[in-house]
Amino acid sequence: MARYEHVRLSHGSGGKLTLELIEELFAKTFASQPLQELSDAAVVSNPGGRIAFATDSHSVRPIFFPGGDIGRLAVAGTVNDLAVMGAKPLYLSCAFILEEGFSLEQLACVVRSMKATADEAGVEIVTGDTKVVERGKGDGIFVNTSGIGFISEGRDIGLHRVCAGDVLLTNGTLGDHGIAVMSQREGFSMTLELKSDVAPLNGLTEAILAAAPNTHFMRDMTRGGLAAVANELVLRKPYGVRIFDAQIPMHHDVLEYSEMLGIDPLLSANEGKILLAVPKDEAEAALTAMRAHPLGEKAAIIGDVIKKPEGMALIETAYGTRRILEMPIEEQLPRIC
Repeated sequence: MARYEHVRLSHGSGGKLTLELIEELFAKTFASQPLQELSDAAVVSNPGGRIAFATDSHSVRPIFFPGGDIGRLAVAGTVNDLAVMGAKPLYLSCAFILEEGFSLEQLACVVRSMKATADEAGVEIVTGDTKVVERGKGDGIFVNTSGIGFISEGRDIGLHRVCAGDVLLTNGTLGDHGIAVMSQREGFSMTLELKSDVAPLNGLTEAILAAAPNTHFMRDMTRGGLAAVANELVLRKPYGVRIFDAQIPMHHDVLEYSEMLGIDPLLSANEGKILLAVPKDEAEAALTAMRAHPLGEKAAIIGDVIKKPEGMALIETAYGTRRILEMPIEEQLPRIC
């Protein structure tokens, strides 16, 4: 790799340069035993339980932003998709689509970030793939990650368990990721304190489930933010949800920047925040567990599940007035995740 500064088409040809890229960067950095075998598939141990499997692709622009980068985003995103199902993530794959001319130094930074995030989450990157497209055809770098986790016996988390009376909580300020990336893209980052919240949440979800084992539902609020998840929660369901506007934790930079650009912060993406529905008698235990965790210090109860109106997500103000929390229709902030 030291011979080149940029990705060449030959790095994706399957020949000598491909092997050098895999051996000298990916396998050396990720350093998992299955990956060292350079086989077509990783053979890994199965600790038992049901399997959760997730995949996600990432095309964020810019690839480096306040608080993270495309590599951290890719690992954390897949870990979180598994964690909110109650699974313990263990193994990831990663696939890169690289554009000819992309800086190998930047690629190495992304790969090191992925390794650091995987270590933080306690997972291994065990297999992968690399393709290179012609200059001008790939916008630098796209990353796909897939993951496998295992669900312990007795855990049952999903929409089918949500019912009227459940309490809705989140682990911190909403909209941080979307606004941090957008501010970097538009050149406002120097005036903001804000950083992306991107982080692997499996440690937090385990703490929640230990404190509130009957948690009914968890979902990470990525594209579409709270508005998308709240509407998914009530879609064709015999209940509605009520979100208390005054109780939603929000960073002041998110509020100011959103107002300036006419963006609804409740539709802004998050990469380190979840929405969970918990039985009322376990809500305080879940809240306490989150606030005791570094990724949940600003956790809050933000709403509840109500009998009427069915199939509708509402925002309720401190004065008791209500408005409909609309499902996002078009992308407010493209290339955020």
